[in-house]
Amino acid sequence: MMRSMMKSKIHCAHVTEANLHYQGSITIDRHLMALADILPNERVQVVNKNNGARLETYVIPGEAHSGAMCLNGAAARLVMAGDEIIVISYGDMTTEEAMSYRPRVVFVDKNNHPVEIKDHEDAFSEYEEREGFLS
Repeated sequence: MMRSMMKSKIHCAHVTEANLHYQGSITIDRHLMALADILPNERVQVVNKNNGARLETYVIPGEAHSGAMCLNGAAARLVMAGDEIIVISYGDMTTEEAMSYRPRVVFVDKNNHPVEIKDHEDAFSEYEEREGFLS
């Protein structure tokens, strides 16, 4: 069985533009994409912390080191410039892969420049101890 697991995320980015009349997608600074292991055209989920909206779209690379975080097309109706968002990518993994995978999290400042990059702790080690998972 394959499980859909969080692969990486860009945490607390700020929307730089909402462009209703552009082909649908999200434009992300290509440097941030590389740090978060997100490829061009990869499907992502965008969570708007300001209004709770969640949407799925695909990624278009923006200019490196620009801080670009632009929602395009219909997605532009769910955000405003300045909104704080989380961009999450997912990957399909076997249970065994998921047990040891460490998602990458890129934390950014108000200008969407990276300030910290973390690989999440093994989420299952504490769960295994508490719940006796796989024993």
